[in-house]
Amino acid sequence: MQYRSGSQIREDFLRFFETKQHRRIHSSSLVPANDPTLLFTNAGMNQFKDVFLGAEKRDYSRATTSQKCVRAGGKHNDLENVGFTRRHHTFFEMLGNFSFGDYFKKDAIAYAWELLTSPEWYGIPKDKLYVTIFAGEGSVPRDDEAEQFWIAAGVPKERIFEMGAKDNFWQMGETGPCGPCSEIYFDLGLEAADQPGVDVPFPQDEQRYVEIWNLVFMQFDRASDGTLTPLPKPSIDTGMGLERIACVLQGKISNFETDLFTPLINRAEQLTHHKVEKDSDIDDRSRASLRIIADHARAATFLISDGVLPANEGRGYVLRKIMRRGIRHGRLLGQEQPFMHQMVYAVRDEMGTAYPELHETADRVAKVVLAEEQQFARTLQLGLSQMNEETLKSGALAFRLYETFGMPLDFMTDAARDAGIEFDLVGFEKAKEEEQARARASWKGGSQKTAAPVFRDLPKTEFQGYRLLRVDGAKVLAVVKDGVGASVLNPGDAGEVVLDTTSFYADSGGQVGDIGWLYSADHNSVVADVAGCTKPVQGVFAHKVVARQPIAVGDFVDTVVNGEVRAASTRNHTGTHLLHAALREVLGTHVKQAGSLVNPQRLRFDFSHFSQVADEELEHIESIVNDQVLKNTPVQVFEDVPIDEAINDLKAMALFGEKYGDLVRVIKIGDFSTELCGGIHTAATGEIGLLKLVGEGSVSSGVRRVEAVSGTGALSEFRKDFDVARVASQIVGATTAADPGIALREKIAAQEEELKKLKRELDQARMKSAASAVSGDAAVDVDGIKLLAQRVPGLDRNQMRELVDNLRNQIGSGVVVLGTATEDGKVALIVGATKDLAGSKVHAGKLVGALAAKVGGKGGGRPDLAEAGGSDVAALDGVISSATETLKALLG
Repeated sequence: MQYRSGSQIREDFLRFFETKQHRRIHSSSLVPANDPTLLFTNAGMNQFKDVFLGAEKRDYSRATTSQKCVRAGGKHNDLENVGFTRRHHTFFEMLGNFSFGDYFKKDAIAYAWELLTSPEWYGIPKDKLYVTIFAGEGSVPRDDEAEQFWIAAGVPKERIFEMGAKDNFWQMGETGPCGPCSEIYFDLGLEAADQPGVDVPFPQDEQRYVEIWNLVFMQFDRASDGTLTPLPKPSIDTGMGLERIACVLQGKISNFETDLFTPLINRAEQLTHHKVEKDSDIDDRSRASLRIIADHARAATFLISDGVLPANEGRGYVLRKIMRRGIRHGRLLGQEQPFMHQMVYAVRDEMGTAYPELHETADRVAKVVLAEEQQFARTLQLGLSQMNEETLKSGALAFRLYETFGMPLDFMTDAARDAGIEFDLVGFEKAKEEEQARARASWKGGSQKTAAPVFRDLPKTEFQGYRLLRVDGAKVLAVVKDGVGASVLNPGDAGEVVLDTTSFYADSGGQVGDIGWLYSADHNSVVADVAGCTKPVQGVFAHKVVARQPIAVGDFVDTVVNGEVRAASTRNHTGTHLLHAALREVLGTHVKQAGSLVNPQRLRFDFSHFSQVADEELEHIESIVNDQVLKNTPVQVFEDVPIDEAINDLKAMALFGEKYGDLVRVIKIGDFSTELCGGIHTAATGEIGLLKLVGEGSVSSGVRRVEAVSGTGALSEFRKDFDVARVASQIVGATTAADPGIALREKIAAQEEELKKLKRELDQARMKSAASAVSGDAAVDVDGIKLLAQRVPGLDRNQMRELVDNLRNQIGSGVVVLGTATEDGKVALIVGATKDLAGSKVHAGKLVGALAAKVGGKGGGRPDLAEAGGSDVAALDGVISSATETLKALLG
């Protein structure tokens, strides 16, 4: 068995299947295209999901890929295991070969055995391999067929084992394609055994016998009632983890010992200044931390590169957890300064050959990671200020700190031990399990159902809308009413109509579908109004209609697009391309599209950027776009361009979240903009008329949004602006300023300054009034401790804190309790204890918590200063009066 580098193993796999007439397909994005049911791409088959479901057809029937995958959230979540086991990862590469109704079990098994055992390829000794087959369960019999093919390939019968449905039956979702599978295992030897040196037979030791390849035989279609129907064209889906096969071929027992990880681990050692001795058991925990940093650096680099940004929900939330876990383990190694962003370049250097896009995105990714490291440091500091005795005693509260502030569990357990408190680990784990259950419920990956037969079995619609607004003689192929196939729509019925050809553009690429009419075969009367058009199945156009006349399967109609509405959409769509290029010119090449919406009224464009776009920058961007409009540059369209040629030769930009085939459509606007796009555009930029930016704001962390209008929409905006300017002139009156808007801003600014001055004076008056009404002389004695309790109307929390400090100084030694009713109808309480009493005799946090309970609230804080809130304003005076009794009870 010859040593091979990870890169060579990947290349040999793809090259082997190319010799078997498979098309090599580049890895798809980690963000699944057009599949909101899936958190991240987690298997090689994801990008072919619609092909397996019958919703899409490709011009090849065999494919091979090395697919980027992440399993760190939802149903497939390996995050907490990473670093502590030999084979768990958040990011990994899945090698796979696929047959879409072409070859089946016999060839799949023969190919797998040849690649693994042939001296020309991987050359793995046959006596190190085991295979499993489906044992049979329910209505599905034992897979004797697979067993015979394995024996024919050269596998001894005694090395073939049968397993139940849990291990050897695969399904895409609750319904849809499914079938038995065969798994191939490698024996790592006694050194890798769960109990080193203890010899147990296959398959009893999961550490020693590692699964390296899974061959899925998709041969059934599962209905909603569980019925299995044989597929007319059975298919193959296989997956082999690159990290696992590298472990085998490099003679290691852990994936982290392969050359896919060791350079990253070495770099992590340098950045954390923490060297781990190879054979030291003492450093096991440190070794795990370095593995976590290496693994999480790969995941974060690829996720951000593919457009995911840290956020508080969804994909961004999982990315944030991955990044913060890596940062936290750096802190455990003693590195409290930002370092994780430097790991991005190590990942680029190791994986840039296989994924050349990393060379372009590394700088942008590193900026995102650095920003998150800095934010985490601030958040962690805030979390430490929230950590108190009550939190450590409550697992649910501790978990809230863990989730909200990223407070490490180790930090909290250590703090509890130092304080002599028993940490509520059971409650913490319960809260964690509940959160994971919610996450799984939110992301039911792979649950997409098989396309409805009424759409799935139809031929593709011929789209002629790029050239024509009207197509005569289109044949009605299908009619759908209430989601079910029908023979006819009667007048007044709403439904969907599928035609063999059409001029209507269907929703895609952010551009909304056309509206218009279907005319009768005699070209004279309207059969149906078309309110939109979609593609429920790739290539099949469904027209959303309300019938005016009966329309039945087999009828012929004319498709007539509303040209005025189409023109408005095309102006806005071409405008997005100009806007994208202008944003990159002004803000930087890190700007990438993160979403868009193009309709007749306006355009919306989301893009990656780290800060608000200044007004001056927006003006510059708007000027650049309109300069291109005035040039009236022709918009060139190149059809059926090989995707590699489009990206490498034409330098076309591929857009985030879009799904591209091998042949693409390129839109080129002079030397200013070149993008892959299937949408409809103007013939020249001058047709846009004018593009006016009307808004800019934040969508999520690292993503901004601009909105704009063009054509008559821009004219309307300028009329509104003119009306505003006229009103501004009336408000400011006669002025020497050339721009009434400037004069108006100056007047408003002067008024705001006057309001601030008046507010400061009012605050000072309130503070003076409260201070004069409360005196340290009013303190009472409670078991030898001075207590001053008072209601102070009209003060905010900052003023209350200041007053507490003043009163503590007045009484010298004692406790101050202040309460007020806030402007929003709530209660605010604050308790301050002088330093000689805080902690030893009086705990401000406990006292304020006891008082807050009486006004329907809760709170806490430090021994010397604590705050609380409540909802029962009517009870406030009673609470102030009861402060003496409450303090006495706490003193015991």
